[in-house]
Amino acid sequence: MTRDPKLAARLLLAERDELVPILRRMPIEKFDLPTACTGWSVRDVLAHCAAALTRLTEDRVHDFCPKCNQEDIDDRRDHTITDILDELESGYVTAGEALSRSDGRLDVIALGEWVHGGDVREALGEPNAYASAGIDAAITLLTSSNRVLKTPLTRVRTPDQEWLLGTAEPGRETAELIAAVPTFIRLYTGRKAGPNDYRLRGASPEELVIYR
Repeated sequence: MTRDPKLAARLLLAERDELVPILRRMPIEKFDLPTACTGWSVRDVLAHCAAALTRLTEDRVHDFCPKCNQEDIDDRRDHTITDILDELESGYVTAGEALSRSDGRLDVIALGEWVHGGDVREALGEPNAYASAGIDAAITLLTSSNRVLKTPLTRVRTPDQEWLLGTAEPGRETAELIAAVPTFIRLYTGRKAGPNDYRLRGASPEELVIYR
């Protein structure tokens, strides 16, 4: 698949337009709500997202291991919510511009930003947490990511689309996942999904996760 150099930037701009207005009007106590990311509040997720975008912009990307991510969050403990939201909003633009100039290797970070936006929306009780604006771009980045090659060969079927993702293993049959798009995204990005929300044969949910 030929890479669209502007796709990751468009996804970040869609997330800026969708998420930031919600956050700007949110009561301050809502930023302490827990999220799907174990041990992280809404504030923590946003601080992580803002830090990652700044690192992309400044060409200071680290390996995003748990220790490095936590250090980025801790570095922002004395920042106000307004400070964090300002850094986040600016980063959606500047990091997108940096990704458009890059070779595509880091486009998956834009997908991660969008998924974290879903974590925040879910924590805040907003609708369409993992099916917000930009979902088509998010799916393209997910299905074309090199990381998905490390997952078992799986035929993924949603109501409107079908993909063959992953890599075949000798002696192992192709797995099959049937789910709505938000559940498909949850599973491949390591978020919990209700057991009745999908059918998975030939693989475990843990094997599908691209962020490890």
